[in-house]
Amino acid sequence: MTDLFMQEALEEAKKGLAEGGIPIGSVLVKNGTIIGRGHNRRIQKGSSILHAEMDCLENAGRLTAQDYKDSILYSTLSPCDMCSGAALLYKIPKIVIGENKTFKGPEEYVKSRGVEVVVLNEKNCIKLMEDFIEKNPALWNEDIGE
Repeated sequence: MTDLFMQEALEEAKKGLAEGGIPIGSVLVKNGTIIGRGHNRRIQKGSSILHAEMDCLENAGRLTAQDYKDSILYSTLSPCDMCSGAALLYKIPKIVIGENKTFKGPEEYVKSRGVEVVVLNEKNCIKLMEDFIEKNPALWNEDIGE
């Protein structure tokens, strides 16, 4: 894996898995510096909304509109409708996705709203999710609203 920030997001995903959660991680980067990081903590916190991107944005704290406009959101998995909506709300101009093979959020809609979407198809992200989904189909379906 060559992308340093995606590697950091993947480390977040592994933290979530080690905590008994769903292995999805995210980091928010501004001017080459990570200003927020998080991982899916729905199970750990009994939360309905703590997907990795939401946890990352929460952990970044209160930012200015300009901070978001100068940021890039990295996620190991294609963001769902909720997380994509948060990125659109705060006008984050670019989302870098580790993989969209195991789940594909509304990427075309996000692009249509002017956001640059980059999909890396990172093999480590794919394997982590495939292994988790195979072992935990009920938890996975709960997380994606199935």
